[in-house]
Amino acid sequence: MPAPILPAPILVVNAGSSSLKFSVYLTCSGAPVRLLDGAVSGLGGAPRFDARAEDGRAIAPWQPPDGERPGHDAVFERLLEWLVGWLDTQPETAAPTRSAAAPPFAAVGHRVVHGGERFAAPTRLDADVVRALEALVPLAPLHQPHNLAPIRRLAARWPSLPQVAAFDTAFHRTIPPVAQLFALPRALTAAGVRRYGFHGLSYAYIARRLRALDPVAAAGRVVVAHLGNGASLCAMCDGRSIDSSMGFTAVDGLMMGTRTGSLDPGVILWLIQEKGYDAAALERLLYKESGLRGVSGIGNDMRTLLASDHPHAAEAIDLFVYRIVREVGALTAVLGGLDALVFTAGIGENAPPIRARVTAGLGWLGARLDAAANQAGALRIAAPDSRVGVWVIPTDEDLMIATDTLELIGPDAARA
Repeated sequence: MPAPILPAPILVVNAGSSSLKFSVYLTCSGAPVRLLDGAVSGLGGAPRFDARAEDGRAIAPWQPPDGERPGHDAVFERLLEWLVGWLDTQPETAAPTRSAAAPPFAAVGHRVVHGGERFAAPTRLDADVVRALEALVPLAPLHQPHNLAPIRRLAARWPSLPQVAAFDTAFHRTIPPVAQLFALPRALTAAGVRRYGFHGLSYAYIARRLRALDPVAAAGRVVVAHLGNGASLCAMCDGRSIDSSMGFTAVDGLMMGTRTGSLDPGVILWLIQEKGYDAAALERLLYKESGLRGVSGIGNDMRTLLASDHPHAAEAIDLFVYRIVREVGALTAVLGGLDALVFTAGIGENAPPIRARVTAGLGWLGARLDAAANQAGALRIAAPDSRVGVWVIPTDEDLMIATDTLELIGPDAARA
């Protein structure tokens, strides 16, 4: 009897400036099922590898020797070696007949922050697409180069390996043209200075999940609050993005963990003219020294701030909530009403006091919480008399990338 055909795994890569997140999925009945996920943190310093199986079991990947500071490329190569070795020990993925030169994955899906105006959907990667994405580096200089580096290394190592880019901006390509514009000269608009929106992979996942949980709500007017160290809002109608609090960059919109969110451009001019800030100093201020960290003077972890009795911590939380409520009101005006509010991401999923305060601020819309359901972290947390559905839906960007990758390469390709 011939040996059964085992599903070849799909690798998901989310490469950033200081971390490299990864997941491995098998295909089961045409759908991806997570086998492993992990991260390499501390890139640029002393990196740390952590991984866990889907059952929660911790796995200890390779750790660099004390004092060793491998660069991004070296870390990625070492991670690949570890993954190939680990997969060969697993009954679900072991492939003793596979050639050493053959790729161990059916495909690799990558999170790519910026797809510009051209890429409105997940895209199979080739040399022309990679060149087009390289041209977008000036629009996302902190993210795009790190997103693209693993793509190049994998293409060099396994030229036949299918690779797919899933874009943070693609979900927002349905935003009406007028909502994409800044009031700038048209030459700058033509050069790409427009509102793109980000966190699109998270919003795409939430749109699908809400449709499964409550098709009526999903077909209506929804604001999703992706609240984490990076934070934004998305207005959806029938599961499509209508507007976003983020614009040209991921520093726009809501106050975040270390980012300012929306800021009067005159402040930037004042900092340059009166305080002598250069581009590097402005970048540090806007991205790393502001937000919850800057206002509180304590840090950017919401758990720490909620536990603190320092008045600056309380003020940082007050401002965070105020900005969310204000922006939800603006997006509700764009939608012409609000049928459902969804909280997601680290703070949105795990901070009941923030959900309670935001919903209370939206009481004028008829939003009411069930306090017990909110405290318990239930999926549906609206009170029975609430005119607005209120949900807590955990996001899963990696699963969205794996799903997009499988849909592009086809289920037959995801077989050994």
